Amino acid sequence: MLEQGTITIHTQNIFPIIKKSLYSDHEVFFRELVSNGVDAIQKLKMVGYAGETELGDFQPEIHIAIDREKRTLSISDNGIGMTADEVKKYINQVAFSSAEEFVQKYQGTDQPLIGHFGLGFYSAFMVAQQVEIDTLSYKNDAQAVHWTCSGSPEFSLESSERSERGTTVILTLSEGEDEYLDPNRIRQLVKKYCDFMPVAIKLDGEVINRQKAIWRESASNLTAEDYQEFYRYLYPFQEEPLLWVHLQTDYPFLLNGILYFPKMQPDIDVTRSELKLFCNQVYVSDHCEEIIPRFLLPMRGVIDSPDIPLNVSRSALQMDRTVRRIGDFIAKKVGDRLQELYQNDFVQYAKIWPDLSLFIKYGYLNDEKFKKQVQEIIIHRTTAQLSAQGESDIWQEGVSKSPYTTLNNYLERAKVRHENRVFYATDQVAQTTYITLHQNQGLEVLFLDSFIDTHFISYLERDYPDVKFVRVDADLDSSLIDANKAAEIVDPKTNKTRSELVQEVFKQYLDKPKVTIRTESLSGTAPPAMILLPEALRRLRDMTALLQQQKAEFPEEHTLVINTAHPLVENLVSLSQGGIIVQSGGNSPRQELTQNLCQHIYDLALMAQKGFDPETMQSFLDRASTVLTRLTTPGAI
Repeated sequence: MLEQGTITIHTQNIFPIIKKSLYSDHEVFFRELVSNGVDAIQKLKMVGYAGETELGDFQPEIHIAIDREKRTLSISDNGIGMTADEVKKYINQVAFSSAEEFVQKYQGTDQPLIGHFGLGFYSAFMVAQQVEIDTLSYKNDAQAVHWTCSGSPEFSLESSERSERGTTVILTLSEGEDEYLDPNRIRQLVKKYCDFMPVAIKLDGEVINRQKAIWRESASNLTAEDYQEFYRYLYPFQEEPLLWVHLQTDYPFLLNGILYFPKMQPDIDVTRSELKLFCNQVYVSDHCEEIIPRFLLPMRGVIDSPDIPLNVSRSALQMDRTVRRIGDFIAKKVGDRLQELYQNDFVQYAKIWPDLSLFIKYGYLNDEKFKKQVQEIIIHRTTAQLSAQGESDIWQEGVSKSPYTTLNNYLERAKVRHENRVFYATDQVAQTTYITLHQNQGLEVLFLDSFIDTHFISYLERDYPDVKFVRVDADLDSSLIDANKAAEIVDPKTNKTRSELVQEVFKQYLDKPKVTIRTESLSGTAPPAMILLPEALRRLRDMTALLQQQKAEFPEEHTLVINTAHPLVENLVSLSQGGIIVQSGGNSPRQELTQNLCQHIYDLALMAQKGFDPETMQSFLDRASTVLTRLTTPGAI
């Protein structure tokens, strides 16, 4: 026996070692030990490149061996190895990091070292009742040594018969840790933690890791299929990604990665990151919430950086200035990629816009720098027929053909008809009457119909203070109204205009004091009646409903616009002539029909606004049957 002694443990490290709570998950011992093996191989390459040893035909490998009878799990590398003095220095002095010292000595050799934590090796004691190290240094005339420790501060260090350079760590597993004697479990751990380590990992003679980390390669050497195949490997059974962003920088921090925009699905949790965090090709975590901006959390892929500050167990992120700078860098690169696609392939950009818009608009709302990058490339569907360069007609499933346009281009086209006014719709189906009315008068309408647009519109108003945004059902533009026809006198006996007669009929027979009745002669093929919801009042109602997390109720106070130019309204006025004042003793058939038709016209307008509750819908159906029956009964009127 060469020596017996006591392991040196710095005071601040006693508690996490003894309590075995340095790591929250026991399985990460495997990551730490394999990482150490990869480090040993990289160190050997460094000294070889420095001319301190001959590498020859060096084939770096890590071998994993399982012995069920002895209950041992062994991890072997053919790396740099250790002398007895190095074992005492790097293993016995727990708080000393050999990786840090080695980096300082051989800096500039461009060989990444995974381990920057002196405690990684001791994670083995979470699952092992005894840990052994059998090692032979690369140095000439080095003596192989064998180190043994049973989880206490006491150790033994003996000479060894080992003849091959490198290190083997042998774990005699504790009771209850049998899962690590299962080859399938080991394969699972390799796939999770070690799949992209740049060294072949073998189990039963078979290489069980991919090794190739494409995020560390130059983007010019990769094809679209390379990116897509990697995405399918990381996220099997998912739809193809929309596009990807390749990240590579070595200043002011070292970072590599590939970010993917996924096709948005209803089950995607936009508050949780699905990015995989690596440190020098070693998997660390699935959670990157603190690293990337919130609006990019749904993105997928890989971020790999040794400069991301993790705690000693690599299980938690240490927030600092570097993390914030990395977040800013990622946001900028994403913005650059979006601008590139917008400029070079607008058709593809517009095709995937429904999925991209969530990222872009949310980023616009929350990140001032990102907003400046994307402000000019936010697009909206429009009712205009466009052929201008940079804008294109795109078919969407289930939606009528609509081209896309930017807000600035919309304002430029509209300034002749309505300068600095934007007409927009939030529901193409419910607001189709209003959209058609504007279209027929040559007024272009933008669709702001995603769930985020409720907030987005208010931000647009802040950034475009001279522009007024008006939803198509909020008011009627003067170009939609024929003021002369509304003022036309149609009753010579009383000199009443068409509007005055219509007002009288609806105020009497509709009997809804909280509804403001307004009469207008509308142009084109406008319906007999429309309901308008004032912009400010409607937004307040929508915001209140959102804060209370409930559906916004249709307001009792609203405006009913009666189209005096519609044939149905004209016929209704004629029907009511001579019977406007209800006689005592009940309504006449003419009066009853007039009342039903007024209510029916109002209900049709209400239906266009999705303002029906079950009771109102039933009343509408009953009334429709009554009106049709009366109209088809001979001599009923």
